[in-house]
Amino acid sequence: MTPQSFMAGVIAGAMLLVGLAMLPALYRLLRGPTVPDRILALDTLFVTAIAELMLLGMHLGTAVYFEAALVIAMLGFVGTVVLSKYVMRRDIVE
Repeated sequence: MTPQSFMAGVIAGAMLLVGLAMLPALYRLLRGPTVPDRILALDTLFVTAIAELMLLGMHLGTAVYFEAALVIAMLGFVGTVVLSKYVMRRDIVE
């Protein structure tokens, strides 16, 4: 077994595990029970999507996916802050 094939297997396994980690977060996003739980699940999905894109970029050896992960990270942060602020105050702009 060469180091390249071993690394490809490890990356594929990690992608599978991260994909499986998305399932409970998706369930919590859809089922609730409260709005803060759903916001936290959405943030968790953002983080796991970033991890999937990083692993895919490593697997394919291209930097395009890293840039896409950076965009998702920025949008995820802003989205979480806006949703949290709306839940806390029922107003986004002060």
